[in-house]
Amino acid sequence: MNIDQVMHTFIAESRELLEQMENALLAVAQDGPEAVNAIFRAAHTIKGSAGMFGLDAVVDFTHVAESVLDKVRDGAVPVDDALVTLLLGCCDHIGHLVDAVEAGTLDSDTALVPAGAPLLAALQGYLDGGGAPAPARAANAPAAAAGNAGQWHISLRFGPDVLRNGMDPLSFIRYLGQMGTITGIATLADGLPPAAEFDPESCYLGFEIGFQSSADKAAIDGVFDFVRDDCRIRILPPENRIAEYLAWLDEVPEQRERLGEMLVRCGSVTAHELEQALTVQAAAESTGGAGVPLGEILVEQGTVRPAVVEAALAKQRQAPEAKTAPAESRSVRVDADKLDRLINLVGELIIAGAGANLIARRTQIPELLECTSTLSGLVEEVRDSALQLRMVKIGATFNRFVRVVRDVSREIGKDIRLDVSGEDAELDKTVVEKIGDPLTHLVRNAMDHGIEPADVRLARGKPAQGTVALNAYHDSGSIVIEVSDDGGGLKRDRILAKAIERGLVEPGRTLSDKEIFGLIFEPGFSTAEQVTNLSGRGVGMDVVKRNIVALRGSVEIASTEGVGTTVTVRLPLTLAIINGFQVGVGKSVFVIPMDMVEECIEFQEEPGRDFVDLRGSPMPFVRLRERFALAGAAARRQSIVVVRYGSSRAGLVVDTLLGEFQTVIKPLGKVFSGARFLSGSSILGNGDVALILDMAALLNGVESERESDLRAAA
Repeated sequence: MNIDQVMHTFIAESRELLEQMENALLAVAQDGPEAVNAIFRAAHTIKGSAGMFGLDAVVDFTHVAESVLDKVRDGAVPVDDALVTLLLGCCDHIGHLVDAVEAGTLDSDTALVPAGAPLLAALQGYLDGGGAPAPARAANAPAAAAGNAGQWHISLRFGPDVLRNGMDPLSFIRYLGQMGTITGIATLADGLPPAAEFDPESCYLGFEIGFQSSADKAAIDGVFDFVRDDCRIRILPPENRIAEYLAWLDEVPEQRERLGEMLVRCGSVTAHELEQALTVQAAAESTGGAGVPLGEILVEQGTVRPAVVEAALAKQRQAPEAKTAPAESRSVRVDADKLDRLINLVGELIIAGAGANLIARRTQIPELLECTSTLSGLVEEVRDSALQLRMVKIGATFNRFVRVVRDVSREIGKDIRLDVSGEDAELDKTVVEKIGDPLTHLVRNAMDHGIEPADVRLARGKPAQGTVALNAYHDSGSIVIEVSDDGGGLKRDRILAKAIERGLVEPGRTLSDKEIFGLIFEPGFSTAEQVTNLSGRGVGMDVVKRNIVALRGSVEIASTEGVGTTVTVRLPLTLAIINGFQVGVGKSVFVIPMDMVEECIEFQEEPGRDFVDLRGSPMPFVRLRERFALAGAAARRQSIVVVRYGSSRAGLVVDTLLGEFQTVIKPLGKVFSGARFLSGSSILGNGDVALILDMAALLNGVESERESDLRAAA
């Protein structure tokens, strides 16, 4: 692994840690000490990793934040709203520093230091004596003993390839100096070969280090994370630490757990030391030898003192049996571009498979038909598996809005909380990335326009605290995302008056509530009484709708004045491959997403009627031949495909039913960007192009025409 790859890993992991840090900060009121420890670990890991690369600006800033977090962890500084706000700002600044590292401008960007200065000054205020007295530490956490520095002994042996892998051994030793004091160091050169065999690119040195620090063993071990595969390390604790380990084991509540896990939790063994010992144990068992106790291996390796192992074993024997823990999840990080290429290749495979199926049906060779049938089944499984790789839970996107709601509510002076549900609903990663900005605008709009000030809410008999809710669920092959608020609702008459004033609606025309609320998606439309930083300039909602429609989705608004508003966004689960139901109209082939098809019935022509009686209920229909102005006469025997999209249901009159096929979605070119009722295209097995119908636009058109006809009849 070269230095660029390692740096890329550092940047990616730092961003993940910053996201964890932000989530823990926002949850610190509920999770308490557990969240504080998570925040501290994230900051400490970023600082340690940055130190390996000599990124002093990142190390220096994060060190101050970590020092404040250490005082919080010890109970010397209370966690209040002001501190959380400050630490969120620090989290953002560290993110900017990491962005500068990626861009290569960390040292040249003159704006970074002034941006961090106010944050450093505020952090220093906490370090200069601000805070409450420290409460007693809980019995179920190891004592951190601020200032209780002990003399550690670190035995370090670097491998020969450490220099070739882009690492500087001395940088790790220098970084130790930021966690404590190196009281002594001996360089061991006994691994040096004869001069004739000396390789200047190889490392032959080892070090014995005396180190005085109040850090715990895991923190010291973490210094060497980036060189883990190229070194052997043994960390011997000071005498006072052994007493702490024994005290912790004595005080911890009795619970059945494995010896190694217990030793890692008390801090006497690191996760990497445990992993090495388990490897040795597994190797001994695989050779047919008797099982060697894990504690014995740890003691032989010099990892832990025998007294600590004996105390842990005694505690283990006292504890009752526990239920079997769930298996550890396994995952691997895959580059998104590689995943996109895989999806594209699967799409081409489906098209090629469709062509092979067509040839097999023409030739009617039994062996070929059987092979293509098997191939189709395998391709379908590959398709489902490949698409599943790109499916992610929407919860990560929803979690972003906890911070948005917190920051915006402070900015506009309102008390607003966020309710989140349906976080486990999954959709395509590409859709998730593109829906973030529209959702952000809808949430901010609900807070500014929807939620009333506290005094107005109290006068209306509502709680002073407003609520914005995010919900997601699957429905008919789509994902539905609802952004709702319990605010004042949309003012129907004001929207209509504004629309008439701007010439969007003819005076005297009767519109349904749905049509009136849909007017706010018109470009430049706004009913805000004053312009704020968030809204009132008439930009945004039209962009929201345009972005959602570009994803083959739709957006609707339902509102009750004085009660609240709900914006419903409906999106396809994937943008790549779907199961499609093909229909023919003349020589043209259209595709309907299979999840929206309910049934197919024979069409009985009745002059003058634009609806059919479907088991006692009237259902409107649309003739695709007329909708797309296709030449030629209708087939003698036509069919109706009954489709549903959300709450709308209608029939599509077609000439022929061609059945279900896997459909690879290809975008329409710019020439067809203005075409209505179409959301994309697909290539058939014979090379022809089939057009994918935009069901949202089609059914909305049917509904609007039916309402207009009813009003005209009235």
